[in-house]
Amino acid sequence: MSVVIYHNPDCGTSRNTLAILHAAGTLPTVINYLETGWTRAQLLGLFAAAGVTPREALRVARSPAEAMGLTVPGVSDEVLLSAMVEQPILVNRPFVCTHKGVRLCRPSETVLDLLETLPPGPLAKEDGQLIIDDRGKRIA
Repeated sequence: MSVVIYHNPDCGTSRNTLAILHAAGTLPTVINYLETGWTRAQLLGLFAAAGVTPREALRVARSPAEAMGLTVPGVSDEVLLSAMVEQPILVNRPFVCTHKGVRLCRPSETVLDLLETLPPGPLAKEDGQLIIDDRGKRIA
């Protein structure tokens, strides 16, 4: 199964998502989008596949979005896309692509919906929150 994660190693949610993929036995292609950047076409395709708008994919927390005036109502998708291409940190993360679909995996356990089989349990996030119990069952 080919899996791609658009990853920011400084983000706890992104690290948790990558750890879940590894725990499931998946060796994803890891794209550090802060280094590689984005093209407009990439973002349009990714957002369409994930069913999100540029506004929904805009990272507001710990990003320059507010200072750039991108959070005010009425800012067009075109303006948001241009800003995201210019400053990749403006794109929320992580996005994960599998043959089952594409998702913005926030919270990180959203990635479980994209896996063929769940990782063995128990499995917890970095903060200790259990997401799969010792019987291998997903915790709601």
